[in-house]
Amino acid sequence: MKYKKSLGENVFDTFNLLIMIFVFIVTLYPFVYVISYSLSESSKIVGGLMLWPSGFTLKNYIASFQISTIPRGVLISISRTVLGTAVMIFFNSMAAYALSRENVPLIPFFRKYFVFTMFFSGGLIPTYLLIKDLGMTGSYWVYIIPNIVWVFNMILIRTYIENLPEELRDAAVVDGANDMVLFFRILFPLMTPVLAAVGLFAAIWHWNAYIDTAIYNSMSPKLFSLQYVLYSFISSVRNISLDDLRSSNAAEIFSNRLQRKGLNMAVTVITVIPIACIYPLIRKHFASGLLIGSIKG
Repeated sequence: MKYKKSLGENVFDTFNLLIMIFVFIVTLYPFVYVISYSLSESSKIVGGLMLWPSGFTLKNYIASFQISTIPRGVLISISRTVLGTAVMIFFNSMAAYALSRENVPLIPFFRKYFVFTMFFSGGLIPTYLLIKDLGMTGSYWVYIIPNIVWVFNMILIRTYIENLPEELRDAAVVDGANDMVLFFRILFPLMTPVLAAVGLFAAIWHWNAYIDTAIYNSMSPKLFSLQYVLYSFISSVRNISLDDLRSSNAAEIFSNRLQRKGLNMAVTVITVIPIACIYPLIRKHFASGLLIGSIKG
């Protein structure tokens, strides 16, 4: 027998549908606006709502790749995202496996030590002095080495390993497998969901990072990440003063500001595309890894 909803349930479902449509529009429109603005002629933009380009053109994208810092920033961001994520997954998964073993000497101490570092750090200035003393300021490796260990990801992977059947380890040990064989040939292939989850965390962080560039590599334009380049562009547009707009060449300044804003929008689209393309490919692994890895604390 088909269940018939009551009037209250229908009203509630309709209300929820309207709320979800509203949220969808509110979250989607900024992307539509940015893409439309980046594909528009700056002289034809009149302001207000923008749902499609005003005078379709690709010149903002062509101009963006003619600026030397942008193609180089793309390469820096891609390389640090790929390398930083791969290195983080490798070392954190190995550390997580060690933390999951009860027979490792001093393992309770190490577990508490790593958790302690999640809540207390040395602070920005001591960290900068340490990085400087290690000779990593003004270098590419400041993006990779300080971010090898992520304690949260380590704990997430450790929890996932502990939820795997103990019989797998027992069978491997009976067959003569050591820890290296057990980890790389048996456990590592089974950790795809949780590694996809932590890998996505790391990839998004590396791709969006610009603070470390501002702190450690602000004097090295060849090492600017794409996000830092975008930040610099946006700052340059915002720094136009009212006196400039009131001057005799205000029209020219305003026109240049619109062109600069179109360039900013194009760079913004370029920064969003990679993550937007990668996430759908690993979405199912991301969701299952996050849920399974959070069963135990």
